[in-house]
Amino acid sequence: MRNLSNWPKLLPLTHHEKWDGSGYPKRLKGSEIPLAGRITAIADVFDALISKRPYKGPFPLEKVFDIIKEGRGSHFDPDFVDAFFDIKNEIVLIKETYKDQGKKLFFGMRKKS
Repeated sequence: MRNLSNWPKLLPLTHHEKWDGSGYPKRLKGSEIPLAGRITAIADVFDALISKRPYKGPFPLEKVFDIIKEGRGSHFDPDFVDAFFDIKNEIVLIKETYKDQGKKLFFGMRKKS
């Protein structure tokens, strides 16, 4: 995490990599995956599962936590899964605080012309 300036380049290239090497695009494994990708992988999956999509409804929170636990050591860095669950209460609080603001947050961030 020393060089945060690389994160914007690394995120789209590494957040679909999996701890066991079965991800894409480069099939990186374990610590070959940059920290940015390992952290974002958990956040991305969590967000995708709790969010409504055109093709699916949001998953129940306990099911989401079960899926992330099941991915420990295969999909996700085990240490990061442990850290995720260490702050589980804070994650739930953030989710509940912003649950109805997705569209407003997105449109509020757009640049005005």
